[in-house]
Amino acid sequence: MLDLTAGATADQPVFDVLGRSSARRERELALPDSLRLVQWCNDGGRMDYQRPGHHTLSVYLQGGHDTHLIETPGETGSPGCHCILPAEHESRWNVAGPLRFVHLYLSEGAWADRIVRLLDAEPRAITLEQRIFGEDATLAAWAQGVAMCDWQDPVERLRIDVLSQAALDHLVLRAAQPRLRERAERSLGGLSGAARRRVLDFVDAHLDSAELSLPRLAAQAHLSEFHFARMFRTSMGCTVHAWVAARRLDRARTLLCDTTLPLADVAAACGYAGSSHLSRHVKAGLGATPGQYRRTMGLR
Repeated sequence: MLDLTAGATADQPVFDVLGRSSARRERELALPDSLRLVQWCNDGGRMDYQRPGHHTLSVYLQGGHDTHLIETPGETGSPGCHCILPAEHESRWNVAGPLRFVHLYLSEGAWADRIVRLLDAEPRAITLEQRIFGEDATLAAWAQGVAMCDWQDPVERLRIDVLSQAALDHLVLRAAQPRLRERAERSLGGLSGAARRRVLDFVDAHLDSAELSLPRLAAQAHLSEFHFARMFRTSMGCTVHAWVAARRLDRARTLLCDTTLPLADVAAACGYAGSSHLSRHVKAGLGATPGQYRRTMGLR
């Protein structure tokens, strides 16, 4: 284990403490609602957190078997387990690697706003409790899902956004009293015709942009992300991410068939990161590369 201690003064963010330690930031992504997603790798050391000022959801992807709180050396982590570190928490860690994990950071304000929009409840009545080495299949699936995504691909970033918003909804519902949780879950239904048209029109008008986030689409329906995602699936029979991915692929197919635009221009018009990303999605969806598809359609 590396002999490296990362101490913290009060109100120092978790990601700053990790950044001063032996931990390596492998990739990072800013999400809507001021969320921040970071994948870390650590070989070992000492971490002290003191009232970081933001909430942290941590899920182990690999390792963790010898990582523990200083006070409880007999309780260690494992792949798939999660830790919830509230904004006001304090903890001292002994980390033994190799360890890989994802962190999702959100502010206290973002947590309070989600409670209001999701449960129509007083934020102070629902607190995020500290949890160390918890087991939760939903959170484990979230971590594996985002870890498998390409964080540079706009199509995949929407999927990451949808998965992360759902993970936070899960935390809110888990923290809520049964009565509030049941009321939120009972209120689900399909989108109204007007809301559905607004959302679908917005998707088609912004396929070439980075504005297709779950909060932005939910705003078109005047719903919280939680209710919107579930109502959309009820109405359309698929997830928001699946619908947007299908619309992007359909636009790419049309442009490949009806125009001679360079592949880079087709990719930009469909919201793909570049011609290689376009090729990957077209081959997966249509069974042929863009060039092969054009030749099949009689274009060169």
